[in-house]
Amino acid sequence: MSNAESCPKCAAVTISKRSAVPWCPACEWNLDLFDPESRGPELGWRWVDRRLFRTAYWLTRRQFAELKGKPLADRAPSAARIATVAVSALLLGAVGTLLVTGVWLLTYDFFNLVNLIGALLIVIAVFLRPRLGRLSRLTDHATPLDRATAPTLFTVVERVAGAVGAPMPDVILLSAERNAFTATVGLGRRRVICLGAPLWSVLDPQERIALLGHQLGRFVNGDIRRGLVTQAAETTLGQVSQLLRPAGSGGSSGPLLSLIAEWVVSILSRLVARIFLLLHLMLLWISLRDSQRAEYLADELAARAAGSAAMIRLLDQFLLNDAIDTVVRREARAGNGAAAWRTAAHDARANLAADMTAYRQLSRRTEASLFATHPPLGMRADLIEARAAQPAAVVSIEPEQARIDEELAAHYERARRELAVAAW
Repeated sequence: MSNAESCPKCAAVTISKRSAVPWCPACEWNLDLFDPESRGPELGWRWVDRRLFRTAYWLTRRQFAELKGKPLADRAPSAARIATVAVSALLLGAVGTLLVTGVWLLTYDFFNLVNLIGALLIVIAVFLRPRLGRLSRLTDHATPLDRATAPTLFTVVERVAGAVGAPMPDVILLSAERNAFTATVGLGRRRVICLGAPLWSVLDPQERIALLGHQLGRFVNGDIRRGLVTQAAETTLGQVSQLLRPAGSGGSSGPLLSLIAEWVVSILSRLVARIFLLLHLMLLWISLRDSQRAEYLADELAARAAGSAAMIRLLDQFLLNDAIDTVVRREARAGNGAAAWRTAAHDARANLAADMTAYRQLSRRTEASLFATHPPLGMRADLIEARAAQPAAVVSIEPEQARIDEELAAHYERARRELAVAAW
């Protein structure tokens, strides 16, 4: 389709970006069209994916409209939240019951058949246990920072944590990924924040404050998926499905009756496994509705810390992630460091700034998903713009950020080498 076609609803000229099916920028006609070429599959069946997209698109728009008109700090329990907590508690109870029953059977009338059943139940309970995460898995791909070598960064993090009402993270990591994330790991529930050097290095001072504000805001935004109890909702039913899925047959031979029985058992096992997988997906979809609401709240906290304008700029630069990632990797291959990354990223953003409204609109189509942990980037920026502008509670200037860059110089160089190798 040509970009010069007129919208059948309002006669405005339609547009297209990134080879997407055209839509109307004025009335958003055709923006809700399922376009698998620009967004990728959900489950792999076109007719199912189309209906899932329609549902996700409608739910995403409805949530945006609801939040636009009320305080985001209002955390009244939603139906999704209540359902996730209730099911998680039941799942944890079921796993605990398996473990207790297994221990009882294992020790009951020792050297008996029931001991084997007890051992099997214990193994199943251990397999289905909630995963608490390990710091070692994060440090395999990121470097821990400490206050002695990065005092300015730690001071800024403390200021932002105070502004958003979040606790100071126990661990700060720096990676070579163009990303940032938080996690809570281990029995001690250690709070971890990871900053990607290719992302951090290209942001202006207030955008860095916004990034910290959003990440630290995740520790206090009430995301249902981050709770110790509700983590069971994310994994347990899927693990049950995996347990029940029959192993591939190696072309067994034997009596006809035995083969028929094996075939029936395989069919039933596959059917039950699919049922548990469907229940897992449904619970995941329910919990992610609440998680997306929590992301909006983290954005609001970030806007409080850095100012609304800086948070909007941060979200907009994520919309240009592919372009910025390309120029950063190009500079890394050329042997240029973080200063060159920032210049190249600034130029890329300036060249694409005129199309930002279109990219925000397109994100509603490409990022609307029942599996998405975040709302579409464009809608997140639009929600901040629709609300009263907030001044920055934490102001950082170039000299302070330059000191941080000096503290991280060796880490930037390590990231540059990793990017250069990965580019080849």
